[in-house]
Amino acid sequence: MERMERTGPEEHGDGEPWPGADMSHPGAGPDPALEPGAGPRPASVAARTTPGSSTTSAGTATPGSRRPAPLASFAYTAADEEKRRGVRRMKTTATGLLLLVALVYVLATWAKNAGAVGWPGFVAAAAEAGMVGALADWFAVTALFKRPLGLPIPHTAIIPTKKDQLGASLGSFVGENFLSGDVVRGRIHALAVGGRLGAWLAEPDHADRVTAELATALRGALTVLRDSDVQAVVGEAITRRANAAEVGPGLGKMLEKIVADGGHRRVVDLLCVRAHDWLVLHGDSVMDAVQGGAPGWTPRFVDRRVGERVYKELLRFVTEMRDMPGHPARGAIDTFLTDFAADLQTDSDTRARVERLKSEILGRREVQDVIASAWSSVRSMIIAAAEDEQSELRLRARASLMSLGARLATDGRLQAKLEGWLEDAAVYVVTTYRTEITSLISDTVASWDADQTSKKIEAHIGRDLQFIRINGTVVGALAGLLIYTVSRAFGA
Repeated sequence: MERMERTGPEEHGDGEPWPGADMSHPGAGPDPALEPGAGPRPASVAARTTPGSSTTSAGTATPGSRRPAPLASFAYTAADEEKRRGVRRMKTTATGLLLLVALVYVLATWAKNAGAVGWPGFVAAAAEAGMVGALADWFAVTALFKRPLGLPIPHTAIIPTKKDQLGASLGSFVGENFLSGDVVRGRIHALAVGGRLGAWLAEPDHADRVTAELATALRGALTVLRDSDVQAVVGEAITRRANAAEVGPGLGKMLEKIVADGGHRRVVDLLCVRAHDWLVLHGDSVMDAVQGGAPGWTPRFVDRRVGERVYKELLRFVTEMRDMPGHPARGAIDTFLTDFAADLQTDSDTRARVERLKSEILGRREVQDVIASAWSSVRSMIIAAAEDEQSELRLRARASLMSLGARLATDGRLQAKLEGWLEDAAVYVVTTYRTEITSLISDTVASWDADQTSKKIEAHIGRDLQFIRINGTVVGALAGLLIYTVSRAFGA
């Protein structure tokens, strides 16, 4: 019976492992193939895989495939060992009860054979049926995790040998009963997410918390991004978009609007003022330039008089243009700009020249550097705003979240719209990826080591299973007593 009860890490009385025990991981028990009197090992346990092969459910290796390695997270832990000790204590209790009813049966039979009348028959019948119930339930419980007494009895060691099938069945069960569109939609609808989320967001502390989390996520995302990569993408996108769009008509319309509103006159006024001031300060330079361009055969005093005359006329012209809003030169500028605006919109030659100029400007290294540096500036600005709790960005985000929360808490239509989006999204995910989700269950179970899985499951539910043995002993004894009593009552 002691042999029958060993399911944990097997040890001699001195604490040393039994011969053949596999101690490669915590809680590993003996190799069943090395136990005295052990029957054939289950196929899933006996088969050994080699590189480039895997073990099928029948225990055979198929070339070119590999079974997933056992998961380290499913290792046998100290907590599992503590539960295992509780299982062993309950096994001892259940086995002790079996031995007790066996002893009662022996004593009752001895008393009956010794001539005692009446009670020994009742006691012996109850004890006998109790032993039968205890042994039957011991067999049923043990058969879940290993082969009872090591005998190759069919449909035993169910968990080690049927682990993969159980995982597939569990995945199928979850997919059919938990990942259906109706179940998910009904569950989300019952949660009333819209109203609860709105009431939660409307609280200032909660809005602050969400804002801080969003700022952290934004800062983290911007920190992870490589400036060189983003700059290249942004620069290419801006350049491609600018090259793809014809700027002539747009510039023409804008210039036409500016001229019609008189906005260009301020620029003309500024140019006239600056030109007048420059001429006043640099009169000698103007006269020297005129004299320098004179023919060599003209007298110097003539060149000087011509230079002075040109300077005075030029200064007079600029002064009149500055002081007279209706000056003919100003009108000529208006006419030129109006015609140029029209040509930008309608003249193909002008538009083509503008496009060539645009391409030349965009192709210059200086322009590309400006575009690239713009990302660095924007990134630094956003990170600084995200880190500052009193920045305009975070204050606006917080206010927007609180406003959204207040609307969600009171606006039934908005709640219904949000919940509808969530329901549709969740239903789409579970219906589209149901197979992938359920395969996660079956694949994970398939990756577990069979022996390890059996030991771990037994550590978690084995204590309750021992109560089945105890209940079987008690119920069997009561049933035996009832049958014996009825038989005696009818004179059997």
